[in-house]
Amino acid sequence: MGMKVLSIYIENSVIGGYLDEEFKEHTRKLFDEFKRGKYKPVISSHVIAELENGAPENIKENLRILNYEEFTVTDEMIQLAEKYMEQKVVSEKYYSDALHIAVATIIGVDVLVSWNLKHIVNLDRIKLFNSVNLREGYSILEIRTPREIIENE
Repeated sequence: MGMKVLSIYIENSVIGGYLDEEFKEHTRKLFDEFKRGKYKPVISSHVIAELENGAPENIKENLRILNYEEFTVTDEMIQLAEKYMEQKVVSEKYYSDALHIAVATIIGVDVLVSWNLKHIVNLDRIKLFNSVNLREGYSILEIRTPREIIENE
């Protein structure tokens, strides 16, 4: 029996990481895995909205070549993001990051990948996001960098 194809939610730091000196090596490897069908990329309408908000054209192109599944942000997702704010997991200023976590939690992806080491892929914050998730009746969300996904192969 083959391994289940993991669904991976990609937030905007990963899409942008494709062009970033520091992050491009592992980001491009991850995108190659998406194209080979090893993993299934998942995004949300929130990802698209952030891209429309001034991302360079070549970044948008990168996303278009992926066969991704897109989910629309719902009231339930917004409410969960607001719970993260109430619990001070991240400040109001980083609502956008919290919303990615809420979306990925509610749609139940296998992992969310991010290069945002300060507000997302941060051990203390991951624990706090997940304590809110459990208290609200959701599952724990795995949060990793693209490097961790690639090096785990």
